Amino acid sequence: RSAAAPPPPPETFGAYTKASQENNGVTAMINMLIQELDKEMTVAEAEEKDAQEDYETMMQDSAEKRAADSKSITEKEAAKADTEAALQQHQDDKAATAKELSATLEFIASLHAECDWILKYHQVRQEARASEIDALGKAKAVLSGADFSLLQTS
Repeated sequence: RSAAAPPPPPETFGAYTKASQENNGVTAMINMLIQELDKEMTVAEAEEKDAQEDYETMMQDSAEKRAADSKSITEKEAAKADTEAALQQHQDDKAATAKELSATLEFIASLHAECDWILKYHQVRQEARASEIDALGKAKAVLSGADFSLLQTS
């Protein structure tokens, strides 16, 4: 064995202190944590209250907007139905007017053809009419007793 002295013992927790001194630091720290938690809880409750109010306001606004949108959709659907009915009526009127126009144009075409025929044969008809009037005059004279047997006709 060696005659050397053993090594010094390992260091321990330090000098002895009373438990009340130690507890004051821990108690103060716990009290500080409790105060911080109280502050955080108060802040969190206020934020939650504000958020709840904002949420309720948003839900009320959303409900009002949905109601307004629903009313708007109903009004627009009614306006669309009225417009579609008016469009159908105008289309029917247009079809009737187009049919009437076609009949009018056909009548005008037939009148035009008649007028063209009358213009084309006006001179011939005028000469025939004059000849007919002359013949009727002679026939009347014959019936009255005139004698045309000796006359020359060209």
